[in-house]
Amino acid sequence: MSGVTAIMQLQQWYLAQCDGDWEHDSGIEIGTLDNPGWRVRVNVSGTNVEGREFSRVNVERSDADWIQAWVEDGGWHAACGPLNLDEAVGIFITWVDCD
Repeated sequence: MSGVTAIMQLQQWYLAQCDGDWEHDSGIEIGTLDNPGWRVRVNVSGTNVEGREFSRVNVERSDADWIQAWVEDGGWHAACGPLNLDEAVGIFITWVDCD
């Protein structure tokens, strides 16, 4: 394993999008859910993946081990269990790196 996490790759992707304009109106939001879990929204408008097909992800392993991911309204969205944030972000990284 290279030691590079999906969160590290997300940081690199974010930096690559920053062009003086995109980061002012767009960006990435990561927050928590009350069930408990995480929510992520990445604005992909104006990026190389805008309009790219994304197959909705729905993984249900247990009440605390789950991921849902989808694209809607110019954004990539995920909701996941409390220990699934890096895995969910990894789904995004796989999607944006599939050129």
